[in-house]
Amino acid sequence: MPQTPPFAAMFDSSGYNRNLYQSKEDNCGGLYYHDNNLLSGSLEALIQHLVPNVDYYPDRTYIFTFLLSSRLFMHPFELMAKVCHLCVEHQRLSEPGNDKNQIRKIAPKILQLLTEWTETFPYDFRDERMMRNLKELAQRIASGDEMYRKNVQQLIQNLIRKLACLSQYEEVLAKINATSTDRLTVLKTKPQSIQRDIITVCSDPYTLAQQLTNIELSCYSDRKKTRNLEAYVEWFNRLSYLVATEICMPVKKKHRARMIEYFIDVARECFNIGNFNSLMAIISGMNMSPVSRLKKTWTKVKTAKFDILEHQMDPSSNFYNYRTALRGAAQRSLTAHSSREKIVIPFFSLLIKDIYFFNEGCANRLPNGHVNFEKFWELAKQVSEFMTWKQVECPFERDRKILQYLLTVPIFSEDALYLASYESEGPENHIEKDRWKTLRSALLGRV
Repeated sequence: MPQTPPFAAMFDSSGYNRNLYQSKEDNCGGLYYHDNNLLSGSLEALIQHLVPNVDYYPDRTYIFTFLLSSRLFMHPFELMAKVCHLCVEHQRLSEPGNDKNQIRKIAPKILQLLTEWTETFPYDFRDERMMRNLKELAQRIASGDEMYRKNVQQLIQNLIRKLACLSQYEEVLAKINATSTDRLTVLKTKPQSIQRDIITVCSDPYTLAQQLTNIELSCYSDRKKTRNLEAYVEWFNRLSYLVATEICMPVKKKHRARMIEYFIDVARECFNIGNFNSLMAIISGMNMSPVSRLKKTWTKVKTAKFDILEHQMDPSSNFYNYRTALRGAAQRSLTAHSSREKIVIPFFSLLIKDIYFFNEGCANRLPNGHVNFEKFWELAKQVSEFMTWKQVECPFERDRKILQYLLTVPIFSEDALYLASYESEGPENHIEKDRWKTLRSALLGRV
């Protein structure tokens, strides 16, 4: 069975002309073009354009763009039903004793379309209606030739295997989240001699940055669509709170200062690697109030490197410095000769914000009722670039001990962080004193 090419091959660097509407449009079967670029069309015409026939197979950029954007207009199972109907009726696959030559001409193209759909958007097929339509269409194709029967079996087996992996990983993530509770026993006893921290698990900042990159590239690459966004937010928040926890936990000021400098070095290595998401999570953790208020601790820290990192990720001017660094990393990735140079992990929350505001700022339909496909070309270009980055094979060897610590070690809640911070460096005013007393009573059962 033919394999789909990497996402990088889908969209060339020229992109799409934003001024297309200034020129005369060409109407072709309900689809409007300019300079061979599809601008708009009715939903039905766009669906028909997705379905191959004996003499035609849709461009892969179109397949990806339409499958991505069509869910704004209909559920994937509704689209699959329409695709199956068109394949069966238009290709006369439903006729008894249909000419096998006809099936041989069209079957490979339909199989290729189904392969691209199942490989790119496997989560769609968690819907039983999707899977039922897929199997029915595949059965019609397979009935005419033993070779296609084997290809169909392989397609469905690959899909089932991928869905099983997604489910297994979600179960693991649920267990991880369930075990991530507060280290309140540490606050109660402060057993410094037996306390385990990140530095005892991984003393080298560069190695930790590599393992964070492993998590970014591996653990959160293939997930159910709605859970995918949650997983990124959960991981970002977890890493931020883990950083704050590790800094607030130590009893001694010099140990807290050492932890801050350690994470500054980890953050710098993340920047060098191109892992901007972990970099921002670390900076966010170090800027949390329970950490930033530790003024005596910070006086022991050499902050010059941290100031540079904060400047790089400064949100002013719409994250201008970060966006410049991201463009540089993306350009490096395009010309890279190794997986190490290809790594680009964007600040995920900002990426989603950009896509959200672009989607909200452009109409899905034109005044004539047509689907605004020019908008979806641009959306697909942004998403495909991100998916290309996510498909980079991580060049860093996985360290199970470090990964397990990062993903499962209990972390402080916000209240516990404040309590740990007050325990380390006492309250500075009446508001902090009142909060300290409240937290000690609530979390430790002390007055």
